[in-house]
Amino acid sequence: MAIVCELELNNQKEIFEFGKVAKQANGAVLAKMGNAVILAAVASEFDNPVSEDFTPLTVQYIEKTYAAAKLAGGFIKREGKPSDFETLTSRVIDRSLRPLFPKGFVYPTTITVMVLSADKDVDLQTLALNAANAALYTSNLPIKKSVCGVRVGKINDKLVINPTSDELNNSTLDLYVAGSKDELLMIEMKTISSLNDSNHSTNEMEEQTLVEAIAFAQEALKNANLAYENNFEKACKTMATVELVEFTIPTEVISYVRDNFSNDIKDAIKKLAKSERAVELKELSKAIAKNDYCTTNELEYSTIYEAVNVVKRELVRSMIVNEKVRADGRGLKDVRPIDIETNILPSAHSSCLFTRGETQALVVGTIAGAKDGQMYEVLTDKSTSMENFMVHYNFPGFSVGEAKPIFGVGRRELGHGNLAKKALEATINKNFKDTFRIVSEILESNGSSSMATVCGGSLALKAANIPVSSLVAGVAMGMVVEGDKYSILTDIMGLEDHDGDMDFKVAGTINGITALQMDIKLGGIELNVLQEALNQAKEGRVHILNIMEEASKDIVSSPALPKVEEFEIDSSKMMIVIGKGGATIKEIIEKYSVNIDLNRDNGTVKVSGDDKNKITEASNFIKELVNNSNSQKAPAKIDFEKLYSLDEVVAGKVERVVDFGAFILLAKGGEGLLHISKLSKQRVEKVSDVLCVGQEIEVKVLKVQKDKIELGLN
Repeated sequence: MAIVCELELNNQKEIFEFGKVAKQANGAVLAKMGNAVILAAVASEFDNPVSEDFTPLTVQYIEKTYAAAKLAGGFIKREGKPSDFETLTSRVIDRSLRPLFPKGFVYPTTITVMVLSADKDVDLQTLALNAANAALYTSNLPIKKSVCGVRVGKINDKLVINPTSDELNNSTLDLYVAGSKDELLMIEMKTISSLNDSNHSTNEMEEQTLVEAIAFAQEALKNANLAYENNFEKACKTMATVELVEFTIPTEVISYVRDNFSNDIKDAIKKLAKSERAVELKELSKAIAKNDYCTTNELEYSTIYEAVNVVKRELVRSMIVNEKVRADGRGLKDVRPIDIETNILPSAHSSCLFTRGETQALVVGTIAGAKDGQMYEVLTDKSTSMENFMVHYNFPGFSVGEAKPIFGVGRRELGHGNLAKKALEATINKNFKDTFRIVSEILESNGSSSMATVCGGSLALKAANIPVSSLVAGVAMGMVVEGDKYSILTDIMGLEDHDGDMDFKVAGTINGITALQMDIKLGGIELNVLQEALNQAKEGRVHILNIMEEASKDIVSSPALPKVEEFEIDSSKMMIVIGKGGATIKEIIEKYSVNIDLNRDNGTVKVSGDDKNKITEASNFIKELVNNSNSQKAPAKIDFEKLYSLDEVVAGKVERVVDFGAFILLAKGGEGLLHISKLSKQRVEKVSDVLCVGQEIEVKVLKVQKDKIELGLN
């Protein structure tokens, strides 16, 4: 029998229907809001445990195009590779719900979330997490804690819970928070620049203001989760009897390793590179396994290795909390040494090699035209959208000393690239309409390569002369908690990320935060501790920004950077530049070998190309064209059909050579095209083999049609 729960929470009405569909799953629900319908189903194999100490959880968020009454774009009409949004939403759900699984739950589990009906006014990411939570909470898995998500916007300086899509378009903040009624578990945040801001302010958010917004979200989470737990109880299945596997190491073995080999483990910890440290710990474990104590007690190498890692974790955390010192000797607030080189790739538009400690990112920028962006489909939009600012992050195995081939882009790479994009996008002037792609190649990694991508990406934007309001730096923060003691770490390395309790990335300008991502492993964080962490992150960010500012002074433009001249004309004269059917602008582009972008709204003309002289000539031609149209008496238009007769032989001068022929400036006026096919009776491979610019020749008029003249050699 189906059970229906209707709830009005946080400015939205949600309907959850249990027991109607997917009844063979461990838990399932149909979640509805407006016209949106989402199916979430949980399936777990209790008879197939894995032997490793981890929870094999897979989360998939899938959008079906029929949900918006349309077919998939492209040649293949069946849904295939997930979109970036689907992958990123899967990550959000995974990061929010994974902390709920108890230690020792080693059974393969899938959470599948499918959009069956879409609504452009519904936040599908929020509804998807809430649906997945409902299916998990009411399933027979050993989980009895509700987690949900809320989105917070800031409109006219007022915080709004779960804003509509139209409200979010006018918001300066996009904050997504997931948590239980008591704990914050996951935070993603970005600021949004105003489209109507002529001065282009980045809308950075100060630390205290962000904490207030998170507190606002936390109150909404508390109310929602209390309502979910109270109303879902009647739909909960009887909890299955599931053994939580304990991967325990005898305490006497850990004590033996701790008492006799702590100094050796400390020496191994000082090997900062992940590969070197792992080799050192394995070699130490092999040596310990061969001594009399281990052979007498018949202890296997795997047991000793696990005991060594337990002691290693204890030492790392004890040094941080009690001694306030880290494995590499740094203090808690110290940032590793930074080295920056810009435009080291002569054939790229811009590049930055950003090195911080043992993390190194080569970030490369490429400029293209407004129409060269990434086309993509949004489920609720009928038309195709265009992405003109892209950040692509790549993490090859060699960056951490692993012999892994490079395959397709993984979820982690998409997530890191998306975070860097959020951090940088807010600083780009909205009047910049071209396409800019940033690619971050991680060449070495030991802690927060995503934040190295932010720093290198900001300098790559600067090096490409992209109009940005200010530089952006990112820093990864961590935290270690032991009892009532805790330590906050600035610029964490991989070891501290692995053995710590929080992974907290914050990026921003000198004025405030533009993007933030946080995952909490210890079950929530107090707001006062979060405030302290944000303030400490600001100190680190400002330190990095000062180094970046100094490096930016040494930027020398890449020789490959497109040459551009930009000026304004009367927007009402744009059609004069374009000409009938685009004939005039096409002729200018062909004649001067340039690209021309016109903005009809503000009258901006942008001329770009490889030859500075040609750009100047084309710009002057456009200005003269417009100025002549402004004069009281426009210059008389030449009637070429009366001026020239067929087969007439006239003198000319080669003005420009192109692949398909040459443009000839005629003595009687005007310009004609001498096509490559008319240069000789034999095949001509290259026009430049026959003609050169400035050469005087005689040509025959073959055809005259309005302002077009076709020529042949006499």
